[in-house]
Amino acid sequence: MTASSPASRPTVASLQDVVVRYDGRPVLGPFSLDLAPGASVALVGPSGCGKSTALRLLAGLEQPTEGVVRRTPGRGETAVVFQSPTLAPWSTALDNVALPLRLAGIAAGPAADQACAALARVGLAGSELKKPAQLSGGMAMRVSIARALATAPRLLLMDEPFAALDEITRRRLADDVMSLWTEARPALLFITHSVEEAVYMADRVIVMGPGPGRIVAEHALADGFPRPPRFRTSPVFRDAVEQVSLALQTAMEPTA
Repeated sequence: MTASSPASRPTVASLQDVVVRYDGRPVLGPFSLDLAPGASVALVGPSGCGKSTALRLLAGLEQPTEGVVRRTPGRGETAVVFQSPTLAPWSTALDNVALPLRLAGIAAGPAADQACAALARVGLAGSELKKPAQLSGGMAMRVSIARALATAPRLLLMDEPFAALDEITRRRLADDVMSLWTEARPALLFITHSVEEAVYMADRVIVMGPGPGRIVAEHALADGFPRPPRFRTSPVFRDAVEQVSLALQTAMEPTA
């Protein structure tokens, strides 16, 4: 399934018929995707299908072999959260969060104030002076999320940020991210291997087939955010999970 063109509705970022090849080997595409303002989109698919490659294109970290990448956010308006927190080990949590603010030209005092506020929003008030080695995996990821949100990005890209965490921590962070996302509503692209996580965190779940990755199915949810209490046990949630899981299973079955 091909996403609508940017001409049909406003977009923050889009990929139009992109193809990526490494050493002549195709790893993604043809692939098209648009991210509208305030949209929350999840990508699911088998390992190696090009999910992270698509994210890197949207982040401006990579260029396509073919096709067009369109991005409207200006400098400092795109934030990326990777599977690893990627924190500077020699810096405190406060300094790690303040770094993109300083790079954006904000003075040290105001940057520290904004970083403190961002850490408080993710539940880490009082941990400002801790270094990454003193943080649990969940706390380190919260610092990474605080750093991403501190600049109030228009485009937020998250590449399996909870993959290394236990299930309880994953669920808590999913709730936290969606609560924080609801405040500012950046365009969000969330990559995960968990179908349940994708359905919980996105209003649009896109299923990719084996590499070179292409879109094979798309499922829209209209329940909105924040999710209602016990949403994970609701018929709407369970039905969506089953539909996305079936699409993923079908995409991964070998063809005759």
